Amino acid sequence: MPRITITKEFSFEAAHALEGYDGPCRNIHGHSYKLAVTVTGSRLTDPSSPKKGMIMDFGDLKSIVNTTVIEPFDHALILPRDTSLRINDNEETGFPKLKIVDYQPTSENLLLDFAAQIGHLLPQGIRLVKIRLQETSTSFAEWEAEPAD
Repeated sequence: MPRITITKEFSFEAAHALEGYDGPCRNIHGHSYKLAVTVTGSRLTDPSSPKKGMIMDFGDLKSIVNTTVIEPFDHALILPRDTSLRINDNEETGFPKLKIVDYQPTSENLLLDFAAQIGHLLPQGIRLVKIRLQETSTSFAEWEAEPAD
């Protein structure tokens, strides 16, 4: 039986610094991220459901991604918890939205975090298949789920 997937695209702005990196990305810099989230599942077949024929309502997927990724990360400065930078998250320092994470904030690590958070909130029977995070116009990372049994 063919598998159907749906994908919702998002965008957000964020800055980060890669602590200890041997290139210019060790400095605080920003990106206009583009995020694509793909899920799969069985189409709803209940004839009385207004969502009959859908795998998942795009609006429901949007709500999950907005809650887990867009709202906390959009226009934030993302730094690892063990950063040597001395920045406080308050209005006086100019960084009122500081997002501290337990990992180096590379695209790859952000994807692992996003996948875990989104996956936990998907409805029963819906499975996260793929996430693509585009950092620049020519660079992106992808996370793909292990094949289902």
